[in-house]
Amino acid sequence: MRVLSKATVYGLRALVYMASERERTGYVSIGEISERLNISFHFLTKTFQTLTQHGILESYRGPNGGVALTKPADQLFLTDIVHVLEGVDFFDKCLLGLPGCGTFAPCPVHDFWKAAKEAMKNEFDNTSLAELGEKVTDERFRLVA
Repeated sequence: MRVLSKATVYGLRALVYMASERERTGYVSIGEISERLNISFHFLTKTFQTLTQHGILESYRGPNGGVALTKPADQLFLTDIVHVLEGVDFFDKCLLGLPGCGTFAPCPVHDFWKAAKEAMKNEFDNTSLAELGEKVTDERFRLVA
């Protein structure tokens, strides 16, 4: 079951990769991220353009160019990224995509999805890129299939 779009999944994986590279300073090449995470370079570039337009990333062209987080990874939370890539109404949407789904006109999964969304929103609000980057670096969690 996929709840997040491919752009959001790839964007999160790439940003967590960047956060896991704590020792590195400066910009990270999009080509390197694409290669390391086995994500299409062009797809990742489009996703990064959106994140740059919304102030999550900054980019620099040239031989030492690439992308960098605009804030320390411990100040960027999953909700920040999801709001940019999925929309600010992500946690208000019906799982089945039905318009007007709510208490007065619920879909068959409304009650289950409402509870799941609230739990997910709480986790996303309180989980930073730095925390996930530490899991990759310190606990050897993976970012590649």
